[in-house]
Amino acid sequence: MPERKSRKDAVRNREAVLAAADALFARCGRPEDVTMADVAAAAGVGKGTLFRAFGDRAGLLRALYEARLEPIREAAEAGPPPLGPGTPPQQRVTALLDAILCFKFDNRRLALALEESGSGSPYQAEHYAWWHSLLRAVLDQVPGLTDSDFTAHALLAATRADLVEHLAGHERVPRETARAQLANFTTRVLASGPARGSSAEDGPATTDRN
Repeated sequence: MPERKSRKDAVRNREAVLAAADALFARCGRPEDVTMADVAAAAGVGKGTLFRAFGDRAGLLRALYEARLEPIREAAEAGPPPLGPGTPPQQRVTALLDAILCFKFDNRRLALALEESGSGSPYQAEHYAWWHSLLRAVLDQVPGLTDSDFTAHALLAATRADLVEHLAGHERVPRETARAQLANFTTRVLASGPARGSSAEDGPATTDRN
């Protein structure tokens, strides 16, 4: 019983910390201005509890990011079209990228803080690996498309938090404009395919100028 109570306490403390961090980041708008002490005080837990549960500030950012992202991941795994299985691959790729972009717009500061947290390459993050794996699997179903692994990386690069912050924060690109631009870019990538009469192993095409 004591062990079960301890686990329940740990789960409850974790949920309280995530809720407190979410509220503080939303109120402040700048995650870098919120300290671990601020989060611990708002959650009603000691700093030691906070560090034991999340390791460090980057760990807390990752946990909050994953919690916010979870509904989209669930929709992509088992939801209805256009995100879920059963959607034609070209439409599903476009919808998945649109969902990621919208998430980054809605969570600009948090996503950017996570990328800049010094916690390692963003390409090693669990959420990035998951999205890349899903996109690659869907791209494998697109007729005529080769090298789905690299294509998935290239398409995800168009949704990076630093790019979204540059577009929204510096160039003042409206959200709907960015969504339309990404959809057009994705459509062109998926429609390009390999050049007629060539294969992925042939290397770059050359022009005979003689």
